[in-house]
Amino acid sequence: MNKLNEIRAAVRKKQPLIHCITNPISINQCANAILAIGARPIMAEHPAEVREITETADALMLNLGNITDVRMKSMEISLRTAKEKNIPVILDAVGVACSGLRRDYLAGLLETGVPTVIKGNYSEIYAMHHAAYRSSGVDADAAIDGETIGHAAAELARKYGTIILASGKTDVAADGERIMYVRNGTPQLSSVTGTGCMLGALCGGYLSVCRDIHAAATACAVLGVCGQLAGTEKGSGSFMVNLMDALSTLTDAQLGQYMKIEEMTYEKP
Repeated sequence: MNKLNEIRAAVRKKQPLIHCITNPISINQCANAILAIGARPIMAEHPAEVREITETADALMLNLGNITDVRMKSMEISLRTAKEKNIPVILDAVGVACSGLRRDYLAGLLETGVPTVIKGNYSEIYAMHHAAYRSSGVDADAAIDGETIGHAAAELARKYGTIILASGKTDVAADGERIMYVRNGTPQLSSVTGTGCMLGALCGGYLSVCRDIHAAATACAVLGVCGQLAGTEKGSGSFMVNLMDALSTLTDAQLGQYMKIEEMTYEKP
């Protein structure tokens, strides 16, 4: 609890710049989520300027959703720049479970440089671990349970020497040695578009001040608890407004009251 609150306070004090190359479906939600936690977003994606922008950033967030040729080129440039400048990176592997283009592109990016965090929903992380697995659309497969995805995440973390973040009913963060299960959230988070991308954006903000598994756990706990606080029977529009309000006003006491995190040491079966 103290570690998570220290990370949140450090972001508010530092006001870090988070460079996001993400999809237009969620770009507004990502920018506002970053602002809500006290960081500063910049959503530059033109290939001619992303190197310059990334060089000035405190963290880089890459998102494969709604992929285009321009963003593919820009993400390669920004990832290479971030690795040269030792800037933390979160890569959200949106759609790799349903698109050969994205799977191949992700493989190429990982050859350029391994991000500090690789994020995906259960289906996307499972597809990275099981090459033959395919899913329909970009939604998480409800048939994949938390224990299964915890194993997959831990093995991928060891393989790439990075942090894996799998989002689902229970969010899972793994670094190869530890697995953290964050049991917060609400089904309403899946009733509006972009909340998974917002999780990646929040993680980018927290990575700017903490480069270990606690940045991912903080992002999961914050979004999950805020989702619970935002719950409403009025509908999806009201829920999204409530979610943004909760993200910008969440107190340490609220986080401590609602947060449910279980940490375990990973031992390969």
